[in-house]
Amino acid sequence: MLKEHLPGPYTFILPASREVPKILRSKKSTIGLRVPDNNIAREIVRQLQHPVLSASLPGEMVEEYTDPDMIYEKFKNIVDIVVDGGIGSMIPSTVIDCTKDEYEVIRMGAGVWEE
Repeated sequence: MLKEHLPGPYTFILPASREVPKILRSKKSTIGLRVPDNNIAREIVRQLQHPVLSASLPGEMVEEYTDPDMIYEKFKNIVDIVVDGGIGSMIPSTVIDCTKDEYEVIRMGAGVWEE
């Protein structure tokens, strides 16, 4: 199923293995797996030769996290680099919880889910 939907506009909630740092695990010991269909993000992962671990960013304004200029202004004192790939989509990924026997759509977003 993951190979069929990734890369794409989906986030899959999965059980966290012990390899995932505790700071990135939820109280339920799960992670969200996201492989965007974005050449810049995927090239960064290819160059690093390992996945990028991150936490969801807080905030109510989606624009804060989709506009490179706004990202730079907000985080310039705490990040090393902001990659400007243009303004991103304001439609979030579709989130599917795969930790239950029957998968559950937690949030409908850009990905169409018909499983």
